[in-house]
Amino acid sequence: MGQSLCQFYVHLTFSTKYRLPFIQREIKEELHSYMAGTLKRLQSPALIINSMPDHIHILFRLSKTMTIANVTEEVKKGSSKWMKKKVDAINGLRFTWQIGYAAFSVSPSKVDSVINYIKHQEKHHQTMSYREEMEGFMKKSDVAEYNPDYFWK
Repeated sequence: MGQSLCQFYVHLTFSTKYRLPFIQREIKEELHSYMAGTLKRLQSPALIINSMPDHIHILFRLSKTMTIANVTEEVKKGSSKWMKKKVDAINGLRFTWQIGYAAFSVSPSKVDSVINYIKHQEKHHQTMSYREEMEGFMKKSDVAEYNPDYFWK
């Protein structure tokens, strides 16, 4: 076979450190654009990016030459520098993302439903917290390694 083909969709989510509300409406579209540019440069194009004040969801197609860890590191590192230029400290703390992240594989047949889910974040968070949302994902995906003592730091 002379050609390598891959089609991996990833639902990536992570929060601001301490879930502080740094992602304000005035900057969220710019932040999403910045992250989309980073993903494009990494040959892992975003299908949708949406955020709440304390966390972000990204659905992207993973490059055949990158790992999820590498893509996530680059997206978080670059956007963290960008955010530090855009926002002032909250409660005396400068912007930073939480250390960890959660990434879930998405079947091609479920891409449209995940896009719809990410698009309607504000609606979901009228009835559930980010923690409740994540714990639901962990349970649904049968993530054995989940340890709340470490994940929420």
